[in-house]
Amino acid sequence: MSTDEKKKRTWPRLVLRWTIQFVLVVVVLGAIVFGIMFRGALYNRFYLFPKQAAAWKQIAESRQEVTLDDGWTEYRGVCHSHSELSHDCEVKHPDILRAARLADINFICMTDHAREGKADYSTGWKGDHEGVLFVRGFELDHGFMPWGLPDDTVLTSDTEYTQMAEQIASKGGVLFYAHSEEVDRRDWELPQLNGMEIYNIHTDVKDEGEVEEFLKNIAVDLLLSLNKYPDQTFRLLFDRQTAILEHWDELNKTRRIVGIAASDAHQNSGFRGFYTEDGKLLVRDTGPDKGRNKPMSLNFFTRGLLRMFCGPLEPGTQIFRIEMDKYDRSLRFVNTHILARGLTEPDVIDALRNGRAFVAFDMLADARGFTYFAEGGGAKAVMGEEVAVQSGLTLRAASPVHCRFTLKRDGQQLDQREGRTFEFAVNEAGNYRIEAELNILDEWTPWVYTNPIRVR
Repeated sequence: MSTDEKKKRTWPRLVLRWTIQFVLVVVVLGAIVFGIMFRGALYNRFYLFPKQAAAWKQIAESRQEVTLDDGWTEYRGVCHSHSELSHDCEVKHPDILRAARLADINFICMTDHAREGKADYSTGWKGDHEGVLFVRGFELDHGFMPWGLPDDTVLTSDTEYTQMAEQIASKGGVLFYAHSEEVDRRDWELPQLNGMEIYNIHTDVKDEGEVEEFLKNIAVDLLLSLNKYPDQTFRLLFDRQTAILEHWDELNKTRRIVGIAASDAHQNSGFRGFYTEDGKLLVRDTGPDKGRNKPMSLNFFTRGLLRMFCGPLEPGTQIFRIEMDKYDRSLRFVNTHILARGLTEPDVIDALRNGRAFVAFDMLADARGFTYFAEGGGAKAVMGEEVAVQSGLTLRAASPVHCRFTLKRDGQQLDQREGRTFEFAVNEAGNYRIEAELNILDEWTPWVYTNPIRVR
């Protein structure tokens, strides 16, 4: 074989070899760049979230029933949730019921937005539906959340807020403030005020920026982890709401302000993609269509990627949906537990009015059975109630799982210890509440906030 023939045969091999080497270099460099740019999301997906999931499971498996008895029946529920009656939610009541049953809650206090300035208490679901109690309610101007009003009640947005508060009280309702972070926009001296949210999921998201901004910041986490670790991904929004808790403690020094949790469920924080009739991609959020988004043109490459990840592209169909705040997930994230005689609307309203309640992040661990009361000298008081200082008065708490109890009097830490039970001898007046934390991957994580027992 001649030298020229050898060169002719060698040249294609060299080109192929160089091409393969070039592609490998590009792939390696691309992987390195991807790893550097999205190292946080990759760390979460392949290390942190699996560790968290295992830790949560281990806590659940260690659960033991609490034997300490406060004399009440406990019910787990949700306060502050929306339905299709709200302008920013599409979820229908039968779907809310399915979500509530998945979340294993006993009651749900709705807070739909007023329509055309009117909060009509004859609308929406009420009463028992397959074991879940629905309580009608609305989220109104000034942060008002009134529950327990008669069906013929219609509150109007043009009513001056102090007059509306008087109207709510005269009809036997309770009044809570939503979005307690808006301190300057609330009248904290309002006589008819019964309580406030000490935790709200939407409030927690807001300290990360606007919802859309937060979703963009965790978009890679959503793509990588939402399917495999949905609860852990959702927990990325959590931050301790220290300022709100401090404000709550300060208010309770002069009056009783009951603390509750808000799921603020909407199921509208996510993305869904549609393949249009003219072959474009339309991306919308998962709330009601506001007509703000324009379809994006696709080329051969991007259309191929969509087919690879989403399957066949049928014109006019939804091809993907990334839903962070799935309704049942919001209902499981944080709950309000109440102590009541039964599961009726009057029972729920009475418990909320009097503060026989505690807040728990049940997504981390089921807090049912957590107990806290004061007793001594024949007297006994559960959270939200009042008892006189007397000899032998003792605070007692018990948890179904190992936790760290922190006792606070008027917002100041008095004692802290680990275990399943807690006792503290009381000899001084004040508002005594318990915070309980779980040790998750060597980090003490907030789990339970009780309402205070008032010692006088």
